[in-house]
Amino acid sequence: MNQQDAATGIEEVRKQKPLVHNMTNNVVTNFTANGLLSLGASPVMAYAREEAADMAKIAGALVLNIGTLSLESVESMIIAGQSANEHGVPVILDPVGAGATSFRTASAQRIMRKVKVSVVRGNAAEIANTLGEDWAIKGVDAGEGSGDRMELAKKAAKAWNTVVVITGAEDVVTDGTSAYTIGNGHELLTKVTGTGCLFTSVIGAYCAVQKDYCKAAVSAAAFYGLAAELAAEKTANQGPGSFQVEFLNQLAAVNADDIKQRGIVREVE
Repeated sequence: MNQQDAATGIEEVRKQKPLVHNMTNNVVTNFTANGLLSLGASPVMAYAREEAADMAKIAGALVLNIGTLSLESVESMIIAGQSANEHGVPVILDPVGAGATSFRTASAQRIMRKVKVSVVRGNAAEIANTLGEDWAIKGVDAGEGSGDRMELAKKAAKAWNTVVVITGAEDVVTDGTSAYTIGNGHELLTKVTGTGCLFTSVIGAYCAVQKDYCKAAVSAAAFYGLAAELAAEKTANQGPGSFQVEFLNQLAAVNADDIKQRGIVREVE
């Protein structure tokens, strides 16, 4: 798979306008909804356990994000996730801050036990701690650390039988067999809250229209990173506030030809 292959997903998302059911954190709800609308998907946020199963079964994808978790929200996520599993709906998990507290780590691990997850997206610390391995973390953010992110991603993908995406200066995507790096992106993504969470939901939109979830995740990463690069170029020296607004614009503007020309996708042996 290369940037030519990665370019195909965005046109399909815009054509199908998949419904993405987000059970996300209250810090990023608005940004996530606007981001999904910008790229052409249809967002819905439904958290109550009384409707979680019904909403999940009619969605194109279900995104579970534990950023501002509670015991009640985790219960709702599991209900929604099991309903999605029963109805063939892909589930994408963002184990935000796993490793920061024992409750957060245990919640991520519990969801992984109870729900068949199609894609797990996080930074290296979140993936490692959900897997049960040590990796330094501070709050809900983590540095690159000193470990091998590709080996960690492959180990997690094989252990969970799922696709794993580890974000960083270079994104890593693997299903345990095939493995890719994506070089698109910009450091300003780290200066706006919710960009990682939105990326997880963008992966959900791609998974809703592409049943090869590894390919979907790679395509989403190339698209998302390129949108960030273009936004940074257009708002040079203006700061993260201008970048955030322009980033939404670029999520709407980036097309398949842009990805073919500027996508940085590399398959790793």
